[in-house]
Amino acid sequence: MNQKIRILMIDDHPMIIEGYQNTLLFTKKESQQLEIDIANNCDEAIAFMDKSVEKQNLYNVLFVDISLPPSKDGLMTSGEDLAAYARKVLPHAKIIILTMFNESFRIHNIIKTIDPEGFLIKSDLTSSELASAFQAVLHNPPFYSGTVNSYIRKALTSNIVVDEKNRKILHLLSQGVKTKNLAPHLDLSLSAVEKRKKQLREIFEVHDGQDETLVNAAKKKGFI
Repeated sequence: MNQKIRILMIDDHPMIIEGYQNTLLFTKKESQQLEIDIANNCDEAIAFMDKSVEKQNLYNVLFVDISLPPSKDGLMTSGEDLAAYARKVLPHAKIIILTMFNESFRIHNIIKTIDPEGFLIKSDLTSSELASAFQAVLHNPPFYSGTVNSYIRKALTSNIVVDEKNRKILHLLSQGVKTKNLAPHLDLSLSAVEKRKKQLREIFEVHDGQDETLVNAAKKKGFI
């Protein structure tokens, strides 16, 4: 008996989508009948999702690239926002995240906010891994690529606990943002930021007061 699988692929690079499509079509099981729609931006993706709900022809799997141009109304700024929207309107769909980002902060955020059934880092990705991820997500999720699994192992084995605000401070410092400019990003006062940085230096045993030393220590422990 044929299994119809409705798929929405969202990526702003047509050649990448073509590669994904060909891989799935060549490696699918004989009983699987794939119906694939393609969206190249946030607005197209929302239109496809809304139409599938309206027609009750729901998607089973979504492939979502994180780096996408924002929607015309500015409400959707990335694939993360699209995946969060999909969770609301297509609660039973399996979501596979694809991204070039391999920093711990982004990986942590995506797992926490989206909890995707599949999570693939593009620099890790091969055709066989994509095919394996697709079948695993359908039958035995989750499927995470090597970089994501490595981050999770580091986080689980570390006895260091860093809350969300402190993770964001580390991430912003690693992007070169100066302390005086951190407060607006965090909805905190400058003195609260200073206190948190002091706390982070104690956690990571950094004694020289340099942001670069703190960032390097956090990187070694897998927090950036």
